[in-house]
Amino acid sequence: MAEAVKSAPPPRGRGAKSNRTGRFEAREREAFDDGWGEEEEPKQLKTELQPMKSRTIIARNQSPDVGFDRSINPYRGCSHGCIYCYARPNHAYLGLSPGLDFESKIFFKPHAGELLEKELAKASYKPATIHIGGDTDPYQPDEKQLRATRQVIEVLERYGHPFTIITKSALILRDLDIYSRLAARKLTRVAISITTLDRRLARSMEPRAATPGRRIEAVRRLTEAGVPVTVMFAPAIPGLNDHEVETVLEASAKAGARGAGYVALRLPREIAQLFEEWLESDYPDRARKVMSLVRQIRKGETYSANWGERMVGDGPVAEVLRQRFHLAVKKFGLDQPWTPLDVSQFTPPRLGGGGQMDLFG
Repeated sequence: MAEAVKSAPPPRGRGAKSNRTGRFEAREREAFDDGWGEEEEPKQLKTELQPMKSRTIIARNQSPDVGFDRSINPYRGCSHGCIYCYARPNHAYLGLSPGLDFESKIFFKPHAGELLEKELAKASYKPATIHIGGDTDPYQPDEKQLRATRQVIEVLERYGHPFTIITKSALILRDLDIYSRLAARKLTRVAISITTLDRRLARSMEPRAATPGRRIEAVRRLTEAGVPVTVMFAPAIPGLNDHEVETVLEASAKAGARGAGYVALRLPREIAQLFEEWLESDYPDRARKVMSLVRQIRKGETYSANWGERMVGDGPVAEVLRQRFHLAVKKFGLDQPWTPLDVSQFTPPRLGGGGQMDLFG
């Protein structure tokens, strides 16, 4: 059942232009123009934080596309507000909109460190590299106060457990002390997501993320501290930012990055409408061309879930992007081999109260 509501200007500093109804809701809200022509002032949308009640913190997957089988996401929702974020549809499971709700109603795990300790202490646990931030950014703005991610990496350091992490936030430099120590022990690698060097595009597409310059600076400082850094050109959006693949990789290499990866834009579920809405608002001159190219790399759709192609797309447009990326990687020396992270240093926690006691104390 659709409910008509008067359209209002999108709030300032947010990525989505609306709060489109999630796919599980019985009532759908549709905005309309009442014809008076009077424009309201854009409002500021406040971020609401809510603690999550969780029993576990390590998520498992069997995807051959991602390169890891376990991950940790201290947050659900992300106030960076990246319009293309593939995690947006997850908010629908909470009865919330993948639009503005996703970037303003943020859920966090206040006892992330304790949960992780309990899982690592299980007799059945077998160590393997954990990836942090597979869905939402672990260093989004409210991490500065909440420190959920800091809890996680402190626990991983305490027990010598290897991990990788991805972010587009310069806030990662707050924890440079931990990363430098762990890198020296071959226990961590960092990925920094850089989608564009164009400040105007970044501000529109990723309104609350760090500027491109600050991300490049994060690459430089992490590298100087001895932390291996890879740069992710993700997502590559045909007709919008794909022309920057070489310049982004060159700037990243000069800052010290040792590796690079890319992901072609994918628009599952509600993201397709949200992304098109954003294009029509902020880049109307190229909206039709961009969506045409997106569908060309997705066999006429906006998303394909097939293994092997969901990250890179398919067809001539996707192939050109793939060739350009790999040529740039080779040209700028971003194909250096990685030293495997060391699983052998892991020592399981010994928690009192519920587990079996050590006979020899």
